[in-house]
Amino acid sequence: MEAAPAGPLLQPEEDEANREEEHYCDMMCCKFKKVPLKEYLKKMKLPTSIDSQTDVSYVMWLLLVTVAYNWNCWIIPMRLAFPYQTPKNMRYWLITDIICDIIYLSDLLIVQPRLEFLRQGDKIIEPKEMKEHYRTSTKFKMDLVSIIPFDALYLIFGFNPVFRTNRTLKYITFFEFNDRLESRMDNAYIYRVIRTTGYLLFVLHVNACIYSLASDYEGIGSTKWVYDGKGNRYLRCYYWAVRTLITIGGLPEPQNTFEIIFQLLNFFSGVFVFSSLIGQMRDVIGSATANKNHFRASMDNAITYMNTYSIPKIIQNRVRIWYKYTWDSQRILDESEFLEHLPTKMRLAIAINVNFNIVNNIDLFKGCDTQMIYDILLKLKSSVYLPGDFVCKKGEIGREMYIIKQGEVQVLGGPDDTKVLVTLKAGAVFGEISLLAKGGGNRRTANVVAHGFANLFILDKKTLSGILVHYPDSEKLLMQKAKLLLKQKAKPSEAPPPVKGFALLFPPKEETPKMLKALLGGSGKASLSRLLRLKKELAAQEKEKKIEVKEQKIEGIENQGKEPAEKPLNMPKCNVREEEVSKPITKAVLSRENPKSSLIITMTPSSNAEEEILTVEMKEKAK
Repeated sequence: MEAAPAGPLLQPEEDEANREEEHYCDMMCCKFKKVPLKEYLKKMKLPTSIDSQTDVSYVMWLLLVTVAYNWNCWIIPMRLAFPYQTPKNMRYWLITDIICDIIYLSDLLIVQPRLEFLRQGDKIIEPKEMKEHYRTSTKFKMDLVSIIPFDALYLIFGFNPVFRTNRTLKYITFFEFNDRLESRMDNAYIYRVIRTTGYLLFVLHVNACIYSLASDYEGIGSTKWVYDGKGNRYLRCYYWAVRTLITIGGLPEPQNTFEIIFQLLNFFSGVFVFSSLIGQMRDVIGSATANKNHFRASMDNAITYMNTYSIPKIIQNRVRIWYKYTWDSQRILDESEFLEHLPTKMRLAIAINVNFNIVNNIDLFKGCDTQMIYDILLKLKSSVYLPGDFVCKKGEIGREMYIIKQGEVQVLGGPDDTKVLVTLKAGAVFGEISLLAKGGGNRRTANVVAHGFANLFILDKKTLSGILVHYPDSEKLLMQKAKLLLKQKAKPSEAPPPVKGFALLFPPKEETPKMLKALLGGSGKASLSRLLRLKKELAAQEKEKKIEVKEQKIEGIENQGKEPAEKPLNMPKCNVREEEVSKPITKAVLSRENPKSSLIITMTPSSNAEEEILTVEMKEKAK
């Protein structure tokens, strides 16, 4: 009962052993392990899908396929026309043919079925759909025909390279490699020139092979027109092809009808092929120098205009320098020209990578909506200033903000506006307050001059106002920051003059209080004569008070023994506690222009110990 389950437990182990034995084969009394193709591909870790637009490894694979394709295109005609394939070196030709066939087959079975494709804008990465898409394409049909093994006919007709001519049908992969490579090169026109030159050399190569076959058909050395059998056969035939296609002339005259027809067809095809290649070469070179031609035309037009209106030579030289520096620094006169053809999202992506860090570091825009900053990036305009050019002048209305992209500018000030206050370098910003100033803009407070060549970004007030309409929160924040920046950048008060001589022994006089300035007539300056007059009036008042007190005492002594004619009215007494007795009141009498009255200012303590009550009285003087 206990031994019964042992059989099923041993079955998985036996199955695994059988599977392992299946991967071995007996050969010459030895066992060799065979690795299944699927497991081998898994070990290679090939990707399930390949992006043909961005994957660099795919471009490298296309390069390998292109090398195999060019080998077949160049070598197969040569092996047919020239005696370079012999029984002694046949194995070397077979090895190279097998390697090329393996590359073709790998591209057909492994690489191409994994290519991603677009369907109604969606990227398809499903393996089954990618395979089905490739199998229904024209590329698959051409690849399949190019790999058909007509080489098996070697067994019947011998080693004839004509059975491999179908390998030249894999041209779609060749042109795809050219497109992918050009899209990745910085100077694609260089590769286009090389490729066009290769086309010309290949046409001459094929023509040389055809001439060699025609010489074999006529007989080597049978006439003056055919190859005479002397020297290097390939070089002699290639030389004849060059002179024929380029129509140089000086060739032997054809002797019979075959040679005449062959020569006529060769001339006609040579004119057509050579003219088309020359035209293609002209287009390639023309597109490569289009920007420079536009630059030269613009510069010539500007010089012609200045000569027409007799512009001074100094200005003309500065215009030439501006054109030359602009071209040397950015290879284009206006950067917005080539960006305007791109979609908005692509232009924004380029602007973010180039200028986002500069704009984002501006204090005025910190904390604002990121999308608003993106809109600003799209509106920035680039401008180049020559050494000594005024970016902005003192006193003019500011309507732009400047961001230094490259170079330096100097802020000038001082009595004659020639003193360098500060030097601003790349990444610095100036004029940002002008964007948010009310009433048409504020005036510049200093001159800003380019120190050397300077490339600046400009953002005008009208553009920013149009952007802020869509971002009200950011507009409020910018207004608040503008007020703070205006306070921080307000013009500082002039520094006091240096203290010299005996003034070092005496401290500076404190400023007269505003209230006292108002009472003194609003001028804020009390003259010495007025102070002396005030002092005399105070002394006269004190003297009068003393005289009145003495007269009252004398009258009191005289009236002690006499009855008053009338009793004075009984006045109610006020009981005042000692705590409520206020402190002595200090009075100051300030005289105005009217001599009949005096002005009395009284300070009385209030219930709050830290505050006092100010009382002003106008009192007439006694006659």
